[in-house]
Amino acid sequence: MAMKLYGFWRSLASFRVRIALNLKGVAYEETVVDLLAGQQFADGYKGVNPQSVVPALDDGTGAPLFQSLAILEYLDETHPEPPLLPKAPRARARVRGLGMITACDVHPLIVPRIRNYLGNELKLDEPTRLEWIRHWFNEGSRAIESHLANEKDTGRYCHGDQVTMADVCIVSHAAGAKIFECDPAPFPTLHRIVGECFKLDAFARAHPLKQPGAQAAH
Repeated sequence: MAMKLYGFWRSLASFRVRIALNLKGVAYEETVVDLLAGQQFADGYKGVNPQSVVPALDDGTGAPLFQSLAILEYLDETHPEPPLLPKAPRARARVRGLGMITACDVHPLIVPRIRNYLGNELKLDEPTRLEWIRHWFNEGSRAIESHLANEKDTGRYCHGDQVTMADVCIVSHAAGAKIFECDPAPFPTLHRIVGECFKLDAFARAHPLKQPGAQAAH
């Protein structure tokens, strides 16, 4: 039985989970929850994820799983090959830290519910909201670039020459920065690694613009 992923083409968190499922060779079917149409607030979906966000993953063994990093670690524990986390404790901490810069520090500040609050409640106009979004993407990119460019553990990918959770996360970060037209030039190491990742089918196939609904929106 295929797992059921609740996601949306433009959701960077859903993108992360799609990459991991592809890397692990796990069959899944994606149910689209249109964030732009507000489907995440429908009672039916709130029963899946009370926070009204995507992704959620139903593997048929219990309540749907939620939060992309938790889902990635669950997949790594239940489908250990290829591993998304190194074995050594310090290496695991570095990989998690790189992933958390984007998934925990940057991404939560630019999601639709934050953008809507900035506009509807704080009355910020669209140019000001875009300035906010680009600021946080660039702050995250600067931090990631510094780690990747200056630390000896960086290799072909974020940590050595094997794909890890860090790569899954920075690829989603770069995709979001591109959507909002952030300049990639100041972050060459980050974008070199992103380019390496997209040579792999698991990443390329998961790209937001290759998902149902994306072409209709462009």
